[in-house]
Amino acid sequence: MATSNKVAEDKVAAVEEITTKLRNSNAAVVTSYVGLSVAQLQELRRSLGENAQYRVVKNTLTQIAAKEAGVELDEHLEGSTAVAFVTGDPVEAAKGLRDFAKNNPALVIKGGVLEGKSLSADEIKKLADLESREVLLAKLAGAMKAKPSQAAAVFQALPSKFVRTAEALRAKQAEQGGAE
Repeated sequence: MATSNKVAEDKVAAVEEITTKLRNSNAAVVTSYVGLSVAQLQELRRSLGENAQYRVVKNTLTQIAAKEAGVELDEHLEGSTAVAFVTGDPVEAAKGLRDFAKNNPALVIKGGVLEGKSLSADEIKKLADLESREVLLAKLAGAMKAKPSQAAAVFQALPSKFVRTAEALRAKQAEQGGAE
């Protein structure tokens, strides 16, 4: 009887851990990893960086945890399953998974969730095609910096253009006044 209590406690702890990871993650990507060696799984974990954790999970426990966390993953939880819990930039993690899957076809992206919204495998691949958050912010900052300088150039051009126009008009009037 003590053994079954220990097993039940382990399952409860596993559900609590997965629930916490789902709640604390910006995104979670569900994959199938059948056919990957231990070395390949370690390489995958390294390629995801510090802002994502890749963990093999049990489907039934993950279904319970997903319900407790308020996310929908049931349709993706079939067969051997591992989840990348992403706490950083979801685009970066999606790129890491996509690139790893190109070189290791045994890794199959099934789907996932991004900030509570369920995503298909195709949507995750589209997410991977986006530029990273840092690149987008840099482009935005560059655009914001360029616009004020362009506006300043226009505002500086207006008075000088007005002065040139007024001077040309004065010269024309002087010419016409002298010609009469």
